[in-house]
Amino acid sequence: MNGTDSPRAVVELARAKDTAIALESVTKQYETGGVTVEALAGVDLAVETGEFLSIIGPSGSGKSTMLNLLGLLDVPTSGTVRLQGRDVTELGDRERTRARKESIGFVFQDFYLLPTLTAVENVTVPTMFDRDRDATNRAVELLSRVGLADRTDHTPNELSGGQKQRVAIARSLINEPRIVLADEPTGNLDQDTGATILEEFRRICDDGVSVIAVTHDELVTEYADRTVELIDGVIDRVG
Repeated sequence: MNGTDSPRAVVELARAKDTAIALESVTKQYETGGVTVEALAGVDLAVETGEFLSIIGPSGSGKSTMLNLLGLLDVPTSGTVRLQGRDVTELGDRERTRARKESIGFVFQDFYLLPTLTAVENVTVPTMFDRDRDATNRAVELLSRVGLADRTDHTPNELSGGQKQRVAIARSLINEPRIVLADEPTGNLDQDTGATILEEFRRICDDGVSVIAVTHDELVTEYADRTVELIDGVIDRVG
């Protein structure tokens, strides 16, 4: 897609089964201090399977709100959210939680690793309530894939920033999601380490997983297939 696509074309793509996730005419409003704030205003966006999308824009432009909606952590005031072609807008809390667990992984700027757990234990955290499942072997496999085969038993304080982020990426993949959402994934990393992380995201996309990254880092846009710019809750540019 590009900046000339019509809303109808976006909607048609949104409803296609090979589209990972989509927003159709999505508006999100908040009430604060008796004032209605419109964080997103009629946004249309469809993310294709295996696409690496970066979302940029100034602070307060609606990036975090969009990420929360794409991650099924919030619901729109109006409009439709589709996950792999399925309308998930009206799902209840439990159903949204199940859909997130089955289809969406998260990577955060601050890693959010548990300090008392080893790397392999941190990777298995999203599966801890699955009583009939031992995800240790898959966690070891994922850590090896991201270059940490020799760090599986290390705790976060024994890892560098880049290594912590790779543990976080492995954790995001433990449930075999179709989508990975990344919030400022290179924000705490130097440029060389950031490039290593972005190369890993590209490999993830090659496996058919869609990566959506909210960022202020121009380096991310160099690795992305497409960049969406948000200004005041509206998509101002797609490139």
